[in-house]
Amino acid sequence: MLRIAVPNKGSLADSSIAILKESGYRQRTDSRDLVLIDPENSVEFYYLRPRDIAVYVGSGELEAGITGRDLLIDSGAEAEEILSLDFGGSTFRFAAPSGKEWKESDIAGKRVATAYPGLVEHSLSKLGISAKIVRLDGAVESSVRLGVADLIADVVSTGNTLRQAGLSTFGDPILTSEAVLIKRVGSSIPQGLEVLIRRLQGVVTARRYVLLDYDVSKDLIEQACAITPGLESPTISPLQRQDWVAVRAMVLRKDTNRVMDELWAIGARGILVTDIHACRL
Repeated sequence: MLRIAVPNKGSLADSSIAILKESGYRQRTDSRDLVLIDPENSVEFYYLRPRDIAVYVGSGELEAGITGRDLLIDSGAEAEEILSLDFGGSTFRFAAPSGKEWKESDIAGKRVATAYPGLVEHSLSKLGISAKIVRLDGAVESSVRLGVADLIADVVSTGNTLRQAGLSTFGDPILTSEAVLIKRVGSSIPQGLEVLIRRLQGVVTARRYVLLDYDVSKDLIEQACAITPGLESPTISPLQRQDWVAVRAMVLRKDTNRVMDELWAIGARGILVTDIHACRL
């Protein structure tokens, strides 16, 4: 059986279970269950701490797992990303006391507090900067005020918590993270994992796109198709109404209302939007 690691708690847990369910796999109903066997799909799911998943996959004990890109890099495990899953997004940045204009070169020789030492060391190594990493498990923002560190590296969303601590971000983001499917570096992809990848990719695409149907005059087809080119090409079908056609195309969900407005403006009518539950492209 294929062995897959799934986060057992934290921000990635519920979304990981949801995407696996949408992909046709059984999932646990009791949060205390540590293992679940899905005999129909020949898969065993192991519910593990998100920080440990890359270690298990990198050791070869499990064939694949869902974790955060940040946790993968921070672990230093022999595991690699094979598919991004479009949820659990976060941004990591450096932050230092406000009132001084910091540059990345100013980090050299300083103390950097973080809950992700492996990730920060990886980033500093790429920048060619040497600094002392101070590992903390939480409340990283307080470390500068308490004299433990000179600056921090942490997840930043609105920045309100940093401002309250008298800190400001600087430099480029260390990392833009999200949930990813991982496997061991250099390992082959067994058939069961290929199926999992296809299913997950289908759900990710279905969440990202909608189907758009509309009617338009034949003399406006080129303009309409320029607005809705689809993934490969829109589907065009004749209508009983002379000189009109029906058009169907996949459109990015986030662009739906703008596209509908543009189609209406050129004369398209009967514009309908349909959710996509799953797909294979």
